[in-house]
Amino acid sequence: MPMANVRIALAVALLMIGAGSAVAQKAPRPRVDAVKAGLDPGKLAALRTELQRFVDAKQIAGAIAVVGRKGHIASFAVVGLRDVENGKPMEVNTVFRIASMTKVATAVAVMILEDDGKLSVDDPVEKHLPEFRGQKLIKSQSEKGDTLTLGAPERAITIKDLLTHTSGMTCSLPPGFADLYGKRNRTLAEAVVGFSQQPLVSAPGTRWKYCGPAYDTLGRIIEVASGQPFQAFMDARLFRPLGMKDTTFHPTPAQRARLAIIYGNQNEAIARADKQGFPAENVIYPAASGGLYSTAGDYAKIAQMLADRGAFGRRRLLRAETVAKMASVHFTYAEKVGFTPGLGMGLGVQVVMKPTDVTAMLSPGSFGHGGAYGTQAWVDPKQEMYFLLMIQREAFGNGDASAIRKTVQEIGAGALISPVKTAIRAEP
Repeated sequence: MPMANVRIALAVALLMIGAGSAVAQKAPRPRVDAVKAGLDPGKLAALRTELQRFVDAKQIAGAIAVVGRKGHIASFAVVGLRDVENGKPMEVNTVFRIASMTKVATAVAVMILEDDGKLSVDDPVEKHLPEFRGQKLIKSQSEKGDTLTLGAPERAITIKDLLTHTSGMTCSLPPGFADLYGKRNRTLAEAVVGFSQQPLVSAPGTRWKYCGPAYDTLGRIIEVASGQPFQAFMDARLFRPLGMKDTTFHPTPAQRARLAIIYGNQNEAIARADKQGFPAENVIYPAASGGLYSTAGDYAKIAQMLADRGAFGRRRLLRAETVAKMASVHFTYAEKVGFTPGLGMGLGVQVVMKPTDVTAMLSPGSFGHGGAYGTQAWVDPKQEMYFLLMIQREAFGNGDASAIRKTVQEIGAGALISPVKTAIRAEP
């Protein structure tokens, strides 16, 4: 072989080796700077140690926790495994089912449209979805529950009612209708027509009742108000502007290969859950209530944007006044609101009114949401910081009240070098 050809062959071989190495490389770790964030890096070092304790105690297989402040990531702790059976480690780009943390993204989309002048949260739902006209309210029912007395509610459901879980919509759908939410085997438009035909179980604006179909209805309102399919709007106005490349309702095969396994609790040890979330390959409509997949790095960008009052770098997704409106208490009453004590309901987020127990280290006015598999994202606007926990577990009790969440927040808040002092306000 001529010497020139040998050189070419060698160069090609070296390029191929280099390309192979690039494929094998792990995802780059995000830039971390605790000092610029105003947090003590020495104190934040305890976060990884404490998360590992939960792994060693068989409470979780693995976890990622992020603490951020003032536009900087202060800590990005990664521990354990995402797949125990196959020995696959938790990695910075591991994909998680974030379940009801989807609701925050949906609420942000609604508020973007309000900023655009396409809707108001005070609009009756029927203004955008005519199928909700003439809804009936259950006035009474027989002891056996087989006979209902229906009547007109005093007012129609508003978008705000959907956002605050006070619409009165039924969430325990009867056979047939339940398939619309459980199987997600219809279009979003078809499913919402089904939801609209069920009588209300409580008068709009009078009772907090956590309700997935209400948020899927918001997804349909976003479609009608924007003139785009729900996922297309989310991609164009939220995910792409924030650089959220791994946040989707329909993960690709490559993204599914990075998916963390859901583990349950069996005989004081973790055990692979029989059901690994919804079968995304067969889902037709994107569930605005809980259908998103995301990574810690991606979701931290939503949290950062909200902590920065609607801005993300040079971009502005929401007006500062709009974020303040989201994080204000729009509904509270003597009975339960949210999943831990001392909360009121904002627009798509639960708001800390009286810090206590798992929220004791947060300022009044902090807000956020959890997911069915233990994921948590909370923003403390007074301290300009956020706390994010990504895990995948079930059957361990209330994820919003978990010791893991509390630990992440305690270490993060405890690392503040000069925390802003705030007074606890009384509940209204």
